[in-house]
Amino acid sequence: MAWQQIHLQLTKEQVELAEALFYEAEAVSILLEDAGDEPLFEPMPNEEPLWCDVVLTAIFDTNTDNRFAQTNFESLAQDISAEVGASRVWLSVLDDKDWTREWMTHYKPVPCAGNLWIVPQWLEAPDPTATNLILDPGLAFGTGYHATTRLCLDWLTEQDLTDKVVIDYGCGSGVLGVGALLLGAKQVLAVDIDPQAILATRQNAKLNGVEDKILVFLPEEFKAYQEEHTIQADTITANILAKPLIHFAPYFATLLKDKGSIVLAGLIENQVSDVMNAYQTSFDMDAPYHYDNANDHHWYRLSAIKRS
Repeated sequence: MAWQQIHLQLTKEQVELAEALFYEAEAVSILLEDAGDEPLFEPMPNEEPLWCDVVLTAIFDTNTDNRFAQTNFESLAQDISAEVGASRVWLSVLDDKDWTREWMTHYKPVPCAGNLWIVPQWLEAPDPTATNLILDPGLAFGTGYHATTRLCLDWLTEQDLTDKVVIDYGCGSGVLGVGALLLGAKQVLAVDIDPQAILATRQNAKLNGVEDKILVFLPEEFKAYQEEHTIQADTITANILAKPLIHFAPYFATLLKDKGSIVLAGLIENQVSDVMNAYQTSFDMDAPYHYDNANDHHWYRLSAIKRS
């Protein structure tokens, strides 16, 4: 079975109408991509930012048993393109694959600092004697491939986490919280706004045999837990975005004991000073850190110690 794809290049103002028309034509899926080179760094909860110039791809099932086998996709593409005012239109065919196995081929074990490896669940660990964090990314953020995740993991390997309590705020797949437990932490409290992240974190904790040491919460659940328990963590990891990092600065200070440590990531260079300013009231800040290589140099990490 093959899949017919119709591609339109649009402005973001034209996207909503194009989506409606393609769904009316019974497209099975619609993909939106950046038509230029315009990064979107700050999607907040319930926000749906779009690039100024967008490539919309509508996908149709062309199985010979359904009505689309007889559809004139060239005509459909031209009609919808004309109605929305697309600047460009083209067609392509997507061959069918075993998509479950296809995405798995893109993952490899990831070496981090301190002899720590992130190992996809379906692969063998390159070094069985290393600290191997077994991971099934699922649908949650945090595969270990992104520089911000590695920046935090590398920092964790440099800390003495023995018998420490760690809060992983914005836990995603749970990679940082599970990593902290494998590095000696006593307990992790993991928080995320995405229910899928809650499931993924619990699953990955179980894969690594640390499910009895981690508690996973949605934010409202975590606040309810706080009302019944005094939380004074030794360490906080927060690999999220600049806006929520700034917003949470006073809150994170209340969650940490004096001399507790915090690591922040998800920052690009022009966001670093604003985030540092938000934390300097309660924290002694380390110098910003970033990887010095072509692929990762634009991502920064901040770390700090809470003042007494």
